[in-house]
Amino acid sequence: MARRGRSQAKRSGRNGGGIPAWLWLGAGLLLGLALAAAVLMRDRLGPMFDGPRPNPGARPPAAAEEPVAQKPAEPAPRRPRYDFYTVLPEREVVLPDAEVSARARAEAQPPPMQAPAPEQAVAAGERYLLQAGAFGDPRRADEVKAAIAFTGLVARVEPATTADGATVHRVMLGPFASARELEAAKQRLDANGIPSVAVRVR
Repeated sequence: MARRGRSQAKRSGRNGGGIPAWLWLGAGLLLGLALAAAVLMRDRLGPMFDGPRPNPGARPPAAAEEPVAQKPAEPAPRRPRYDFYTVLPEREVVLPDAEVSARARAEAQPPPMQAPAPEQAVAAGERYLLQAGAFGDPRRADEVKAAIAFTGLVARVEPATTADGATVHRVMLGPFASARELEAAKQRLDANGIPSVAVRVR
């Protein structure tokens, strides 16, 4: 009787245990894989199916505000303007480049037997100068004077009063002894990006 009771107890212990542990482990793994796949698919396909989302922080533009695209652009700061032809009209005459070249060529040729035409003759009291600008701001004139010094030429700043009573600061070079020297100095300034005009002083 005792043997039969023990064997029945062993038999009932083997068969009455329920679901095995390896089955629970497999089900848990499958559930985890399914959740991971669902998250990945939502991240990849979510933007394709999502519609526009409302922005709770957005607000309509105020009536007084202008659209940004219609605001005029800020103008670039303008550099101070100057006039190369601000000369003293009572005693200075601006010489065009062609006339400077013609005078330089005439000096290089041997003197003709006849006297030159009156407009080609240079009076004894005349001088040649170069003017590299006339500025209302003396600091700008000093900047041009310093730039000319890098070319090997010497310039000076001369204050002058125009016909309308304004004071300008002129950057002057010279006097030059001949039109050939004047032309050579002007060409050196041009080569260094410094514009200038030739001036004949009476």
